[in-house]
Order: sequence, then C-alpha cells, then structure tokens
Amino acid sequence: MTSCRFTRRRPLPQFAATALFATLAASSLVAADGNWSNVSANEAVTRHHALSLIGEPKFGPDFKHFDWVNPDAPKSGTIKQWQEGSFDSLNPFSIKGEAAVGLGLISETMMVTSPDEPSTEYCLLCEWVSHPADFSSVTFRLRDGAKFSDGSLITVEDVVFSLEALKKANPQYRFYYKNVVKAEATGDREITFRFDTKNNRELPLIVGQLPIISKAYWTGKKADGKPRDISSSSLEVPIGSGPYRIKSIVPGRSIVYERIADWWADDLPVMRGQYNFRTIQFEYFRSRTAAFESFKSGQIEFWRENTAKSWATEYTFPAVTNGLVQRQRIKTGGVAPMVGFAFNLRREKFQDVRVRKALALAFNFEAINETLLFSQYFRTDSYFDNSELASTGLPTGAELAHLEAVRDMVPAELFTTEFKVPVGGDDRAHRPNLAAAFRLLQAAGWKRQGRLLRNDKGETLKVELLLGTPTFERHGQRYLADVKRLGVDASIRIVDSAQYERKRQNFDYDMTVVGFGQSLSPGNEQRFYWGSQTADQAGSRNAMGIKNPAIDKLIDAIIFSKDRADLVAATRALDRLLLWNHYLVPMWHYPFERFAYWDKFAHPEKFPSLNPSYIRTWWVDPEKEKKLAQAQR
Repeated sequence: MTSCRFTRRRPLPQFAATALFATLAASSLVAADGNWSNVSANEAVTRHHALSLIGEPKFGPDFKHFDWVNPDAPKSGTIKQWQEGSFDSLNPFSIKGEAAVGLGLISETMMVTSPDEPSTEYCLLCEWVSHPADFSSVTFRLRDGAKFSDGSLITVEDVVFSLEALKKANPQYRFYYKNVVKAEATGDREITFRFDTKNNRELPLIVGQLPIISKAYWTGKKADGKPRDISSSSLEVPIGSGPYRIKSIVPGRSIVYERIADWWADDLPVMRGQYNFRTIQFEYFRSRTAAFESFKSGQIEFWRENTAKSWATEYTFPAVTNGLVQRQRIKTGGVAPMVGFAFNLRREKFQDVRVRKALALAFNFEAINETLLFSQYFRTDSYFDNSELASTGLPTGAELAHLEAVRDMVPAELFTTEFKVPVGGDDRAHRPNLAAAFRLLQAAGWKRQGRLLRNDKGETLKVELLLGTPTFERHGQRYLADVKRLGVDASIRIVDSAQYERKRQNFDYDMTVVGFGQSLSPGNEQRFYWGSQTADQAGSRNAMGIKNPAIDKLIDAIIFSKDRADLVAATRALDRLLLWNHYLVPMWHYPFERFAYWDKFAHPEKFPSLNPSYIRTWWVDPEKEKKLAQAQR
C-alpha cells in the first residue's frame, strides 16, 4: 500500500515519490502465529491509536513524541526551495491543470504515516480507529478540536463529503477507493466506512489516508459568485486543516506557505517537533541551470540533488569550500522505486512483446553508469527491488501456486527461466545484446530497408521518447543511439511541464520516463498502476496501458492475501509477470538522498529510516542563521 499525497503525502501513488507506507493492524490485532483467522471478534473491535501491516507499531498509545524529532525545535525561519516548470492551479484534487508544489502541507488525513516504520500509521484527525475481524468496515472517532484553517471544526459531514466528492471528481480517488462504498455517521463524532468486500486487510489503512476537505467551502461560492468545482483547476486559495496556509502566490512563478501559529495539532504526540519552518517558499524555474545559479548565490537555500554528475562535479563554488554550504548524503530504506523508459502499449507497434524486449536489450546500463552516472547507481531488476517482495530464481511454493492459476495467460519461459536484465558494457560486450535485439525485431516483422526498419505495410519503426525535463536527456540520447543502430527511427522530444502533464494525462507519447514508488505492503494502488480498468482512464498511473487478465488476478491475490507470507508470494508472482512482459526498460536506483544547503539548518541526530523527511523534522537554528548572515555581508 502506498501513501497518497503530493510533497508531504500525495493524493495518490505517483512517481518518485515518496509514496509510501500504509498499514493494517495494531498489536492487539495480530495473532501470535501471524494467522489472521485466529483473531477473535472481541479483538477486532478494539480501539487503536495506530495500525501496522507488519508487526506492532513502535510507539504505544501513551507516547509523547516520535524518537526521530526534536520536540523542542523552534518554530521559526524560512526554507527556500525550487521547483522546475510552472503551475496554474491550487487545487490538488483535480486532474485538470498543473497543481502547485507543496499543497499537501495545507490539508490533513485521518491518519499519518511514519517515515521510520514500514507500513505504519498513527491517528491524527481521529482519536482512535477500529475495524471488525473480517475487514468489512472501519470506524474512526474524530479528534475533538480538529479544525480547518478558517477556524471551523471538522465534522462527520465533512468526512462523508470528502469521500463522495473526491471519488466523483478524480478517477484516481475513484479507483483507489473503489471498494469503499459508503461513509456514514454512527455515533458522536464517529464515522464508519463500509466496504463492498471482506478480507481486504489494507482498506482500513487507505481510508486513513483520505484527505478530509471542507464541505462548506467546496459547496460554497467563489468571490465572483460562481459555485466552486472540485474537479476543476483554480487559483483561488483553498482552506485546509494542515500546519500551513498559502500566504502568497505569483502564478507560475512562486508559492509561499506560512505556518499557522495556533495549529490545532501542534501539541499532539503524533505532530510534536514537526513542521518547524515558519515559512516554506518555492520558486519556479524553467531550467535546473538557472535554479542552481540561484542556489549558489543564496537565493535558494536547500537543494535536493538528483544528478550524479552534478553531485560529483558542480559543488566547487566558494560557499562550499568555505563551509557556508553543507552537503549531506543520507541512507534511505524501503523498496527501491522502479524507474524506467515506459512503452505505451496503446500504440500498435508496442503491442508485440518481441519489439519491447528488443528495445530493452538495446539499453546499455553499464556504459551509461560509467560514462554519465559516475558509477554511483545500481541497476533495478525488480518492481520491488531491495525488498523481500522481489522475485528471484524460479517460482516455487506459494508463488508458483499463484502463477499456476494463470499459467495459460503468462509467458511460458516464466516457469523455466530466471528473469535477468541484460548486461552490457563496452561495444564488444554489448554487441550480443544488439544482435539478439535485431533478431527479435525481424521475427516481429520489421525488416531493414536501407538504414531503417520497415514492416510489410512500408511503415517505418519510429520511436519518440517524450520528456518533461532535461534531467534524463543525456541518458536518453545514449540509449537511443543504440536503438538507432538497430534501424529504429528514434528521437527525443522535450516539452514544457504544462504540455508534458497534458500529454501524460492523455497518454500521448510513444515512450516516456515513469516511476513507481512501492511500499513493503502493496495493495489497492496496484490496480491503478497496472489494472486493466485503468488503462483507458485519462490521468491514471497505468502509463503503459496494461490490459492483462493474469495481472488483474494477481493484483486481487495481493489485495486479499490471507497473511504476510501469502502477500509476499503473490507480490513476487506479480513482479515476475511484469518483468517478463517487458512493459518498460528498467533504469537504476540510488539508495541515498543527497542534500546541499546553506548552513542555517539543524536536524535531529536520528533520521527516519525510510525517508529523511526534512520538511517534517528539520528547523532553522537561530545562531547558525545569524552567523551565516554575517558571513554573507
């Protein structure tokens, strides 16, 4: 199960993201032997302060604060960051328009994920949560005093409205909460969500991730007298329930968030010591180069580096050498995201798996890693890399049983051959991969005529790689150089962020770079990634257009797994099937976060194990800020 907010917690699973880990049951819900059928009805209605899909929550009901925060961190100062592209909307719940970065800071959910515990959530808007042993519903009691930024209390009616409005407005929510059919008041400040299925162990947790929005606001009218529409883009400043409100915007250029001085959740253990910046500012730039120059001059203060070359070569300016700018590399845990060059199967040329496999064989990771990535990266060879969920060897046991159930719908070699990503290197080492790729293309009906491959209709095999940022341009050029050697008419097209978002939403591309963040407890989000029902749904995360009944069955096997062992087996089976269908060309991953920042910030000694969570846990040190200001004069 993947968290569903942007920046802080995205509305639905997205690239790179930080997607992260939802949960299933608190300590009293987990039987000693891990067998859910042994949990009694009395235990199933116990009220819980936290839920966990894997073992018990680390912190009990009487905890004072998390151990990865400084509970006495000052609430002051500003952090200035950058974002590439532009924005034309302040509505994060619509697929229309390009929403501004950071909007997750202004809204809250029933429960909040822990970046230090795989698959664990703690009550936030709720005081407690409970569900029956068959997972047919979940009940929350709203926390007394929880309120929106306009001062109005959050009510059961707001919660009911949130589910109905978000499912109606956005297909992402509609699919993610597909099995949540009703929300209703069942007591004083209590609300129960009813499910149309039983034994989906993750449903109580994904309901905990539902953003709670104001019914009064979204059913009201704008300043011009027109009714608000949650399904449309808008630059009207919305209200929320989070620690920040929007202070100011310059459409397309900047957005500033200010801390709510008397935020209702400040003194809760689940929020103590968090969100310590008085102001969070994002400046938009059209290019990384311009943004980095701004960082070097001190106008941007915090930089997340995602380019190996830049990390190795660009931090030689005076502020680094004299210590005014600090650099830090922080280890991260959890499942490595699958990032790759995705094929759009809605295009006829990619419906033949031999074409997809051929283009995958042309990718020379070893050469790219050495020449462009400074040998810093690791090849990704699983959709659940760096975890027990990744498939290895040949299928056996429970995993094999899941695959046997769909044997007639999966590649036969899946049962007899271990999946391996191709290994390249110098030209001599990569030559066998290109030869094998060429044979596959010929078998698929593409014959070389002159420089190019053509089919019996005389059509040229053309492939355009669509990018919304130059970040992967050099890597794409190196990859497509080998693709061209096969006779493919290959090219790269870079468009601005707004155009890229429109094309992505409408699947208007041959290939593009995609990323899928995973948790250690996959679940309903798998439908939105690769479920057949989402393939033709504009705005879905099914970038490849996968319509595979075997995959649909394995997704259900994951969602309705009876215990952890069954979940792992079903996920490995899904991983294996995704890999053998060559829906994308796996790229690479890096198990660290790289930061550079002007030396005015401080952080707790302990970083959360899954995500550094700097917005949640760092703060401005007044003494450092003073010394920095003196040094910059």
